[in-house]
Amino acid sequence: MARRILESSHIHPNIQAIIENSHGDIIEQVQSAVTNNNVVVVGMAQNPAPKRARKVLNDNNIDHVYLEYGSYFKEWRRRNALKMWTGWPTFPMVFVKGTLIGGSSDLRALIDSGEITSLLAKE
Repeated sequence: MARRILESSHIHPNIQAIIENSHGDIIEQVQSAVTNNNVVVVGMAQNPAPKRARKVLNDNNIDHVYLEYGSYFKEWRRRNALKMWTGWPTFPMVFVKGTLIGGSSDLRALIDSGEITSLLAKE
């Protein structure tokens, strides 16, 4: 899958470092969690969709790590870095065995179909 990302050759050299380092800490935190845990849910306060994702995981006894960044009223720039990194436009972002599987409804579909079991069994 090829994502449309502005090529660095079309970004002025004076701003490349700004782009490379913008909110890199949040991306590193999520990358570390995704590397070290089978299931990671990234969400934000006041949003019901991350709560639904966590509930369905709890109801199915699936261990997971939850990372929460801000709310509708704060930290949107930091969350935007995650959206740009993944290409996923909404929260939650659910990762299973290092793979972004989508959001709450995508997680529910994987659980309902039973595919979550085979994804979690992968080495």
